[in-house]
Amino acid sequence: MSADAVWTIDLWEDDRTGKCPFAAWFGKLDEYEQTVVDAAIDHIVTPLGIDICDTEWGKPLGGGLYEVRIRRTLSAIRTWGAPAGDAEPAAAGERAVLLRLFVTFHGDHVVLLFQGYDKGKDPSDRRQSKEIKTARRHLKAWAAQRK
Repeated sequence: MSADAVWTIDLWEDDRTGKCPFAAWFGKLDEYEQTVVDAAIDHIVTPLGIDICDTEWGKPLGGGLYEVRIRRTLSAIRTWGAPAGDAEPAAAGERAVLLRLFVTFHGDHVVLLFQGYDKGKDPSDRRQSKEIKTARRHLKAWAAQRK
């Protein structure tokens, strides 16, 4: 991938139900968490795409499913990768979050968002496994919709 390639973000919608799990989850986040997710998508996911897995931000889960790991403050996300002197100081009220997004990459630079969850609220292995299992079902449904 060229350094100037930009990835497009799409939200997956289930053709059967007409629902978008990512949008439903995102709508339940507080305003700060929504801003953090938007910043991570804009400053990390969109420029890196699948190369996110070469960083702390991404992890391949196998079978075409990937996890985007958000675990920083808003200002840290906005300045990630910038020279040390360019880092923003944390604003009042900022807090690190521990959120996960489940995605796949396809076509010419498209990131498809399936769902997310707040790992900070429930960091258990059981919850993580449940969320990954659900994301795998979404990936399978998306693949079936494309046929």
